Amino acid sequence: MTWVLGATLGGGLVLVVSSRLWPRGNRDERRRSDRFAPIRARLALAGLVRVPVLAFVAVSALIGVILGGITVLVTSVPVVGALASVVGTALPWILVSIRARARRRLRASLWPDIVDHLVAAARSGLAVPDAVASLGKQGPEDLRPEFRTFARDYATSASWGGAVDRLKAVLDDPVADRVLETLRMAREVGGSDLTAILRQLSGALREEAATRAELDARQSWVRNAAKLGVAAPWLILVLLSTRPEAAAAYASTEGTLLIVVGAAVSVVAYRVMLAVGRLPMERRWFR
Repeated sequence: MTWVLGATLGGGLVLVVSSRLWPRGNRDERRRSDRFAPIRARLALAGLVRVPVLAFVAVSALIGVILGGITVLVTSVPVVGALASVVGTALPWILVSIRARARRRLRASLWPDIVDHLVAAARSGLAVPDAVASLGKQGPEDLRPEFRTFARDYATSASWGGAVDRLKAVLDDPVADRVLETLRMAREVGGSDLTAILRQLSGALREEAATRAELDARQSWVRNAAKLGVAAPWLILVLLSTRPEAAAAYASTEGTLLIVVGAAVSVVAYRVMLAVGRLPMERRWFR
């Protein structure tokens, strides 16, 4: 009876770990390909499409190692060097995130002008697909490559719906979703109110952009206070660690525990302050 229970237990353990030890080839490849999907999407949003994901990860790790090594040489406190290494590794991701948010805000501010171009094209008698394709030459400079890609896609496939879906996926913008879905409905349903609808949409987008800019300016002091409140104690810690007696105290068990707890509290407080000062992002309802 003992060997039966042992064999059953062993078989159960084999079944549990079999998915990890002998995964299906296609599923494993899909997992590996999707593993860096968030990083790839954030790089694309920041305008760094040509940067390889593995190169970005390698550079982040290298910066972390260099910053950690320099901090250890300056302070002689291993735990401070480890925290500096973590910060250095996260620094490229933080910079990419800041650039991505800035480009998202910039693109959101461009859509009223894009709608005005569409109104002018509709008045001149252009069809809706031709009006969208014309933005590749007459639209804002920052978005021209995407609309040129749409023009080639539509000319090749002659599928309005498929080309619009692919353009929405490339732009990855809720404002773009609203504009393109309005154009899709106008083309599929028809009618003579397209110009009036686009004018109303342009006015609504401008009012929304102005309101969001004002609120963002008022909330910026919260974010700046959070950054200053988190950075200041750690700069003081690095300066104190350059003194031998302070470095010896921080290198002890009690000092290491104090620094680790302080780092955890700083991260939690920083995230809370950012959550308080961050405006909610509009969701994509028309994916």
